[in-house]
Amino acid sequence: MSENKEHWVLTFICPDRPGIVHAISGAVVQAGGNITESQQYTSEDTGRFFMRLQIEADITKADFEKRFESIALDYQMEYVLDFVGRNMKTLVLVSKAGHALNDLMFRQRSGSLPIEISKVFGNHPDLAPLAEFFGVDFEHHAISNDSEKLAFENKLREYITTNNIELIVLARYMQILSPEFCDEFRGRIINIHHSFLPGFKGANPYAQAHARGVKLIGATAHFVTKDLDEGPIIEQNVTRVEHSDSKSHLVEIGQDAESKTLTQAVKWFSEHRVLLDGQRTIIFR
Repeated sequence: MSENKEHWVLTFICPDRPGIVHAISGAVVQAGGNITESQQYTSEDTGRFFMRLQIEADITKADFEKRFESIALDYQMEYVLDFVGRNMKTLVLVSKAGHALNDLMFRQRSGSLPIEISKVFGNHPDLAPLAEFFGVDFEHHAISNDSEKLAFENKLREYITTNNIELIVLARYMQILSPEFCDEFRGRIINIHHSFLPGFKGANPYAQAHARGVKLIGATAHFVTKDLDEGPIIEQNVTRVEHSDSKSHLVEIGQDAESKTLTQAVKWFSEHRVLLDGQRTIIFR
């Protein structure tokens, strides 16, 4: 890509009908642009069309968006136009377990994860030293009753609005968000949990799994909704285990799966590769 060109990612959802791809391609050509990546999908269940494009062009993003607006209106598109590789402003919520947070912050620092973690909020102070190590602000808010939860969520709302936060990540955050908060930020909150749900709930799920002789351990990353752990799934991973694996080894395997799965989901989201189709997701890898 030449230095004077801009590179964007365009994603959109609209009712499926003939002429969509032709209209988009024509707009790119008229802008003197070039499509560097293209993926599309039509949902037979909902009758909607999904597309993700990466576009290189000499004109500015604002100028292209002005030209594209008439097409978006004509085809009833919900669309996002962004710069390729721009770091997405992200907020992370944690409790005591640090494996998922550590992986996110390490990959952010190494440049392999296009996010900008502006702050970490915790309902316990345990992970403050980890955030400090990576140079990320940490703020502790104890939550022991509904009043404190409401005050904390109001604090989050204020911070999200003031700092233009685009993504909220629950990195083993062991509190339930209110239905109102989930609805307000629908499609922008990603959670991770182990694969044992709903089979082994509550404390020590790995001990319960070990006692039952499970053969598979995994993790699920999903969007958060007011229905606990039932939001649209973004990514899942699984690892086979043996009867000889100790409880502590199962925990290690599970935490590795959780970290890997959450980071992958965040990466896809921050690269605009995740689109919602009702209760499921379309992933353009």
